[in-house]
Amino acid sequence: MNFDSFKWIRKPVEFRVESDWIEITTEPHTDLWQRTYYHFQNDNAPVFQMETEDKFFSFIVKTDFSKSHHRFDQCGIVLYLNSENWLKGSIEYENEAFQHLGSVVTNHGYSDWATTEISADIKSMWYRLSRREDDYCIECSKDGITFSQMRVCHLWEGAGKISFGIYACSPEESSFKAVFTDMNITECAWKPHDGQQPD
Repeated sequence: MNFDSFKWIRKPVEFRVESDWIEITTEPHTDLWQRTYYHFQNDNAPVFQMETEDKFFSFIVKTDFSKSHHRFDQCGIVLYLNSENWLKGSIEYENEAFQHLGSVVTNHGYSDWATTEISADIKSMWYRLSRREDDYCIECSKDGITFSQMRVCHLWEGAGKISFGIYACSPEESSFKAVFTDMNITECAWKPHDGQQPD
């Protein structure tokens, strides 16, 4: 994948961009979250992404977070429009027993978090972000072949030109190396709905 079209939002102090992989070393107290429940607003995580006006596509990436070790350490996919409109999918380290596989969608300055607990032994995960106009699907896979749906969502500001890519952060006093490989853009793998028709 050609990274020449990618741009940093909040470039990290330490990172590497090679022809087929990217490594981000997270900095402490970096995160993406807006208001809901916690009431704070964190908008300082590094994001590496590209722009598109394509209404139908899928973006795939493999993440390796074997070095994560502290609560909330995370890395994954992101679609970042601005501080109050974005989505992300990732695994957040919790402790030596389990971690959280989940996604956050932020519309007009309010975030929500959908999550499930998975074993802490899992150290890598594939993600696939698919777009159908202003609706989006986030999926995950352990092998890059069979993907499972994590979330279907709508972005109120996501109908026109968007930006999407990867991110990594450590919300608490931590730092780790996140590695991203096998990035690819394909035709939309999220097929049109073939069930009940609209009213």
